[in-house]
Amino acid sequence: MFTIGRASISIPTTSPMIATQKSSKRLGNLLVERGHLSLEQLQSALEFQRERGRGKLLGEILVDLEFCSEDQVIEALAEEYHVPYAKLEARLQDTKVLEAIPRDYIERNLVLPLFCVRDTLTVAVTEPANLFLIEELKCLTGKQVQIVATSPKDIRRMFTTLPDSKVFVIDDIIDDSQQADVTLIETEIEDIGDIEEVAGQSPVIRLVNYVIYQAVKEGASDIHVEPADRCLRIRFRIDGRLYKALEIPSRLLGAMTSRIKIMAGMDISERRLPQDGRVHVMLDGRKVDLRVSTFPGSRGEKTVIRVLDTRNVSLNLRDLGFSEDVLNLFQQSITAPNGIVLVTGPTGSGKSTTLYAAINEIVSMENNVCTVEDPIEYHLPMINQFQVQEKVGLTFSKALRTLLRQDPDVIMVGEVRDEETARTAIQAALTGHLVFSTLHTNDAPSAITRLINMGVEPYLIGAAMNMILAQRLIRRVCPKCKQEYQPPRPLRKAIENMGFEMDGFYKGAGCRRCRNTGYSGRLGVHEIVVVTDELRDAIVAGKSVVELRCIGLSQGMITLRQDGFRKVREGLTTIEEVVQIAGEMVGYGGEKRE
Repeated sequence: MFTIGRASISIPTTSPMIATQKSSKRLGNLLVERGHLSLEQLQSALEFQRERGRGKLLGEILVDLEFCSEDQVIEALAEEYHVPYAKLEARLQDTKVLEAIPRDYIERNLVLPLFCVRDTLTVAVTEPANLFLIEELKCLTGKQVQIVATSPKDIRRMFTTLPDSKVFVIDDIIDDSQQADVTLIETEIEDIGDIEEVAGQSPVIRLVNYVIYQAVKEGASDIHVEPADRCLRIRFRIDGRLYKALEIPSRLLGAMTSRIKIMAGMDISERRLPQDGRVHVMLDGRKVDLRVSTFPGSRGEKTVIRVLDTRNVSLNLRDLGFSEDVLNLFQQSITAPNGIVLVTGPTGSGKSTTLYAAINEIVSMENNVCTVEDPIEYHLPMINQFQVQEKVGLTFSKALRTLLRQDPDVIMVGEVRDEETARTAIQAALTGHLVFSTLHTNDAPSAITRLINMGVEPYLIGAAMNMILAQRLIRRVCPKCKQEYQPPRPLRKAIENMGFEMDGFYKGAGCRRCRNTGYSGRLGVHEIVVVTDELRDAIVAGKSVVELRCIGLSQGMITLRQDGFRKVREGLTTIEEVVQIAGEMVGYGGEKRE
């Protein structure tokens, strides 16, 4: 045990060997031998890795499934690769050693320089097997590097408290025993000066930090701060559903709203008009974007915070829930030399994520990929992303017209909102560009009539359109408490009447991991229409959406309901989730075959 500043580091004295001498024991076996993991849990984690964990390490999956803790996994890895295991505590006060490695590199790779003795720099890492990282550190620092293994949460706790003028560092999280501090604010708030003063007081700051921390920790996509009759209610949207997080005294509304406005750079004196803002926070060693919207109501201002956490978003098409045949058709369309690919669905159905994943699939040094977005949700490497600025006249259509003079190969338009944008996108497709965009429609064939209603001529749509993908998001069955069950007989009968055969049905029993809901995470359900010559002729002829849908079905169009029931058959979701998006089965009545 020795101390650097106030950072206590415990390093075992046994086996201080370098990481290149790999042990023959595998991580799972080591954890089983140590009693941290059962054979059944190991088998379940390996099965999860094969089915859904592409690109994820076994240790990450074990932690995600709550079979093991981060410390147990890292300690086993340290033994496997013969490196010391370090337990970091408190805060690192000597910040000079941090100058050896750029701050953004530290945050991106989860490494932390601890101390330097002569020309040897000791660095804490979370991946002791990553030899490339060690070589990078040697080249970056010009020193010999000795590594110790430590858990990601220890590294995050150490460097999230370091000063960073560009972001808010959420490092003062209140726990259950400290929530009573919030009640110290008991004075009435009379004017704007009082609100600003109270909003800067420590209890309110801790309260806002706690709410944001809990939301990100639980994987929430939105935070709702809404005044009720007798309290201030805070709800999180998790996997598409709102859950009550906590209730606090209503007198804190003004102070809490003002604190959020201050963070987002909004006007705290304006309480009569809606406002929008944006803020970056540092949480667990990574930057999380928050988009803030306030709206005055009868009981006071309601605040909604959209959480954009890239850790919870996969930009790999195979991780988004695509069935194999749908994925093959979609990949063929996104590699076409020109044309339009549309992704449709309601707000919050994952359209933008699908387009980001599609672009990520085809981007390369040989092509120029440009996007026009409002707002830019995720920053991607090797892609030119442009933000719409409607206040200064830079609309989607104007930005798109300008972008065509930037020699693009692939263009992504965040959303087709009007006739001018639609026409410009179609002209871009007809002049040799591949165009991606989104549209708000309930199904894939309706996208054609939506464009026609905007004022675009049918012959232009028929000439430019390649493919339309409609999608929804449904909740996954929790893998930790998944079990087989028998749904009500009327529901099984309705499924049979629709022409689907099911061998078994699965649902989650409810556990701590899924908040006793039986669901954990979401996946996509898709409907895909490939525009064939026959369908182009029907579009030009002005056929109705019903006729277009019949033509698509005759050519093998995969519908939302078909794709949903396939996922039920595979045990990925429940029949109730598919019923919610299918609609035709409500009441379990009538026959519906496709």
